[in-house]
Amino acid sequence: MASRPRPGDSHGVPTTVSRRRPAWAGRNYSLLTAAAVVTNLGSHGALIAAAFAVLGTGGDGGDVGLVAAARTLPLVLFLLIGGAVADRLPRHRVMVAANALNCVSQAAFAALVLAGEAQLWQMMLLSALGGTGQAFFNPAAEGMLLSSVEGEQAGRAFAVFRMAMHGATLGGAALGGAMVAAIGPGWVLAADAAAFAVAAALRAFLDVKHIPPRVPGGGMLADLKEGWREFIGRPWLWGVVVQFSVANAVVGAADAVYGPLVARDHLGGAGPWGVALAFFGGGTVVGALLMTRWQPRRLLFVGTLCVFPLALPSAALAVPAPVAVLCAVMFVTGVSLEVFGVSWMTALHQEIPEEKLSRVSAYDWFGSVALVPAAMALAGPAETAFGRPQALWGCAAMVVVVTAAVLCVPDVRNLRRRTRRVTGASAAPAGAGSPAGEPGTSPRD
Repeated sequence: MASRPRPGDSHGVPTTVSRRRPAWAGRNYSLLTAAAVVTNLGSHGALIAAAFAVLGTGGDGGDVGLVAAARTLPLVLFLLIGGAVADRLPRHRVMVAANALNCVSQAAFAALVLAGEAQLWQMMLLSALGGTGQAFFNPAAEGMLLSSVEGEQAGRAFAVFRMAMHGATLGGAALGGAMVAAIGPGWVLAADAAAFAVAAALRAFLDVKHIPPRVPGGGMLADLKEGWREFIGRPWLWGVVVQFSVANAVVGAADAVYGPLVARDHLGGAGPWGVALAFFGGGTVVGALLMTRWQPRRLLFVGTLCVFPLALPSAALAVPAPVAVLCAVMFVTGVSLEVFGVSWMTALHQEIPEEKLSRVSAYDWFGSVALVPAAMALAGPAETAFGRPQALWGCAAMVVVVTAAVLCVPDVRNLRRRTRRVTGASAAPAGAGSPAGEPGTSPRD
């Protein structure tokens, strides 16, 4: 468990610096937030650049999908290993190594595109390397962030972090699109490689002295088994992850496959769809801002209720609703989903022992993305078999059903916010002797 910073100190930062920011924004938190802003600015522009790079070589939509799939597959395959590695080695070293791999792969991608020699297999290979780096980075980064704050202000800290990250996502997508049009996709990919280098440099300065060294134990398989026991022993944890396995899959299919088609046929093209997505992004920023002030006591119950609006965009596309209505729906969805996201991070922070955070985060990430490739692949056949409106109504219905189902889990309804985190020795599932979330017990975006 992270030690409490000394008075006038914030993990090694002088008092004069600490006074310029809130008490909960220590050195590690500030470095992690700055690095996340840098990488989100670069990465979301690079997603646009990669698609146009493929199209620029004469590829079609199917080729763009292959490059995207090449990044997603290793992300799914290596997430669990990445979580085990991040709990075994110092997390900041795993993060820096992953950023270095992303930097090298994006730099090579940029060089090929700028030279006009990029081939599809090369772009797929480099995207796969990027996905591999992300598989090791994500669990380490989440574990590091969760261990960088403590106490009753943890929820506010996570909200500010997510607000900065979502703001950078919006800015990166807008800036990346403009840069692709002005100077071409190759230079945008090069800028992303530079962003990874800067982020790696920032993360190299993270202070991990407050994190106890891991007690030597079994091998990688034993670590994975231990993480699985931690995950499966908490009904609120695996219940919400199963919920989002389905919700992320169907919403991803609706947004990535059906949304552009509805926009083309009924809303006036890509422009209005881009505006609607921007409203969603704006909603996430507003939702994070809201959560800097609001700290619901029954955090998972409130957060899960806020997942129901995730069905609204699919329903609006099924109608299809006018652009103004769709934008309003996307904004509300962004706000409500961010309430869940901050609540979820707060629950993980207070309930999962520090030394197991990355492994639990890996199972969370794995469950959240595992069904997405299959949903993308089945979206087209589902439209052919049932029709696009019916497929979209089905997506909306599935979100409602799985969200209602997870509310039947008592621990989801009863988990309470508290200020003290658990330690490895005291960790136990909610309900093991006393109400979930009460002090002295250890009962989940």
